Amino acid sequence: INGWTQRVGGVVLLSNILVFVCFLYNPEIRKQAPGLFTLNLTFCNVIRAQPGGDALCQAAGFLDTFLSTNSMLSMAALSIDRWVAVVFPLRYHSKMRHRDALLVLGYTWVHSVSFSAAATCLSLVGYHRLYASCTLASPRAHGAGSGGSGTSWAQFAAFTVLFHACTFLLSCVVLCVTYLKVLKVARFHCKRIDVITMQTLVLLVDIHPSVRERCLEEQRRRRQRATHKISTFIGTFMICFTPYVVTRLVELFPAVPIHPLWGLVSKLLAYSKAACDPFVYSLLRHQYRQTCGDIANRLLKRRSLNASQRSEGYRENGPPATQE
Repeated sequence: INGWTQRVGGVVLLSNILVFVCFLYNPEIRKQAPGLFTLNLTFCNVIRAQPGGDALCQAAGFLDTFLSTNSMLSMAALSIDRWVAVVFPLRYHSKMRHRDALLVLGYTWVHSVSFSAAATCLSLVGYHRLYASCTLASPRAHGAGSGGSGTSWAQFAAFTVLFHACTFLLSCVVLCVTYLKVLKVARFHCKRIDVITMQTLVLLVDIHPSVRERCLEEQRRRRQRATHKISTFIGTFMICFTPYVVTRLVELFPAVPIHPLWGLVSKLLAYSKAACDPFVYSLLRHQYRQTCGDIANRLLKRRSLNASQRSEGYRENGPPATQE
């Protein structure tokens, strides 16, 4: 498990730092309001990849609660942005400006800090043996005892249910509602394009069969493209976070045993979402791929230019003289 955690942490750092570089390099990405949501999500993912120690377990538990909440809400904010862009394309730039994006980010930070601070003040963060990490933990889980912490099991259960309802469930509902509406609009536009394509193919009776096949193939790809993207957005969220959240809720029933290995696997799945996000939301998009290509070309050209200058200097000055 430790080896897998280190590998996932390496992927998290490299991929998210690459997103940071693209954001700083490309002014067009910085001008767009969704870039702020992506930047906030990337920031949370990078911080989550940093190791923590037992001496800083309270701080690590606070950060774990804060960053996981902020990440989920950032994904919900990105889905709202896509919904506005697709459903209201002509009014998108007036509805989603940088000021509006900053207001949404302000809410995500206040929401995240509120739950994290409440959990810390109630002594509900500590080292949890089941997940082998510093996170939300009941008094009995981190050995505080209900008398010493002043927090009862019922309070911990109520906080756990409220926390996951206001973070995971809220984000899940927002993602599903917005992306399903986006999918509905995308399919409607695909049908309109398909009708125009079929009418064009009927009129062009002299068109080559290979061109007709390519048009029909592109038509099928167009119908599947939106479905694949939305399935990726919702699927990665559900696959990575659902096992961990369900385990946390099942944990509230002491009579139900939970295998320690499953606790580690569910926590690792939630942690691996930070490695998926850079590819799902940034690096697989055309704008980020083009930016990465521009950065690589600039680096390669600079290296080739330095190499050519060295070779020209070698030809002009000749080989170094040897002393006999």
